[in-house]
Order: sequence, then C-alpha cells, then structure tokens
Amino acid sequence: MMLQDKVHAVIKQAKTIVFGQDELLESIIAALVCEGHLLIEGLPGLGKTLSVSVMSRICDLQFQRIQFTPDLLPSDLIGTMMYNQQKQEFSTKFGPIFTQLVLADEINRSPAKVQAALLEAMAEKQVTIGDKTHRLPSPFVVLATQNPIEQEGTYNLPEAQLDRFMMKISVDYPDFEAEKSVLGLKSHQLDMKPIINQDDLFALKEKVEMIYVDEKIKDMIIRIVHATRPGNKLFPKKYEGALIAGASPRASIWLYKIAKFKAFMDGKDFVGPDHILSIVPSVLGHRVIASYEAQIDKMNTRNLVATIAANVI
Repeated sequence: MMLQDKVHAVIKQAKTIVFGQDELLESIIAALVCEGHLLIEGLPGLGKTLSVSVMSRICDLQFQRIQFTPDLLPSDLIGTMMYNQQKQEFSTKFGPIFTQLVLADEINRSPAKVQAALLEAMAEKQVTIGDKTHRLPSPFVVLATQNPIEQEGTYNLPEAQLDRFMMKISVDYPDFEAEKSVLGLKSHQLDMKPIINQDDLFALKEKVEMIYVDEKIKDMIIRIVHATRPGNKLFPKKYEGALIAGASPRASIWLYKIAKFKAFMDGKDFVGPDHILSIVPSVLGHRVIASYEAQIDKMNTRNLVATIAANVI
C-alpha cells in the first residue's frame, strides 16, 4: 500500500466515526506529518475530543489526554521532583506531557502559569524539571481544543502561545446528513485497528519534504505574510486601523510546510498557488491581532487574511 493511499485510508476510517468534520481530520494528519501543533476551536459536543482520540488509535501513537482546569498546576502537566526519604535523594516524576500525542482539552480554561509551562514543550520539544532538561519523544504534537472565548470560565490564550500553533481550525455544527449518521453509530465501531505507525509518519515526512516549491511560490508566501503587517508597504491601506500586529515569520514557515502536505495529498509533486490560498485562513487567522475597534465590529480575522492574500497574488 502506497503512503498516499495509507493516509487516505486513515481519513476514510476516521470518517466512519467522526461525521462532517473532514477538514479537521485532514488537519490532524497534517499536524502529525509536519510535526506542528493544532488548535481546534468549537462549542462543546461537536466531536473535537473524539476526532483526536480516534486519530491517535488509527495512527498507533502514544496518547495522553490532559483536561485543563482553572486549578491545574504546571507540575500536573510536566512533572516534578520527588524526594525519596529512604535513598535521601530527589527523583524525577514525569508528567503526562511525555508522550507523542497530547490532547490539551479545553486549553483556554487554565491560567497563564500553565500556558507558560507548555510554551517550552511546544517550541523546543523539551521540558525543564528542576535543573534538568528532558527531551520529549518524536513526533511530539499538541492538539488543543478550546471553547469560544465568550463562554463561561475561559481565559484568552497569550499571543506567544497562539503563535506556536501551526493552524487554528474552527469546528462548526455538522450538516443534516452528517448529524443523522451520528444517530446510527454503534459502540463496537469505536474499536479500531491502527493503519499507520510511527515509521510511516517519518516516511511521510520525508516524502512531503521532497515536494518542489518554486521560487515564485516562496515569494508569494512571504508577500502574503508581509501584507498582514501594519506599516509594511504591502499592507492594504483600506485595512489601516483594523490590525495592530501582523503574522510572525513562523506563519511563513507553516504556509510553506503545510502547502507541501496539501500538494502531496492532491497527488502533485509541486506546490501551486491554490494549495497556499486554501490554508491562509487557518495558518494566519489566529496570528494577526485585531484592534479594539475591529473587535467591536466583530471583524473575522480569518476572512480578512484570506482577502489580503487574494489581493496580494
């Protein structure tokens, strides 16, 4: 079975349990192959947690689910130093973050100190406990779910935290047919056999990295990202005052990497403009910071970055 067929088989298998969330399932695979972190936003009960646990089983990865709550401590996440009285020495007790796939459930219900503990793990793929630094396993991917900010008991995620997510996917209600399919779901369907493993993921990563990206496409990526930055000569004049900060260079890196994955999924060996435009809202939407006025006007940053990108090309 070819690698590409395996990936399509994974998504097909997941669709027998998770209905109407195709973009989310493909984004989870993209996160595993590109080793990036994914932020999944949506109201409770839309299958966010189910999607992640289904994918971890089909991909045969170590999986830990951490429920984020207001009283969660950094040590509950990364671990702590324990004193052993008999041996009279400290030993390290590792936290649940030492796994390949972390489901950070309702990530925006925990305060800033817990988010800070996650930052090092997400950016450097390592954790410091006491005075020792420990490497995290590979692949290490954080799939975080969050409820919309307006909901009770949620904190805004810090900008530095948001920037570490390669994409933010918004999950909406399923359509009529998809929701009807949910009613017929039987419990034995939830027992799934793995289709791909860690070695397949590494092979996929190599395959995706080999996909050709022309210089013109690279220029296009940089132009799109620059055009989101107020003060840059590419920034559209009519949006002055709408944004206070544009996307960081991390956005350029992820547009480049995920566009390659998209091309691979399409069976192409090169990246085209469509591959980039299709991911602009998910990669850039959460990285730009809207001004207070724009927030009052309920401006959608996903739509804004898509419009900016379309005008730059």
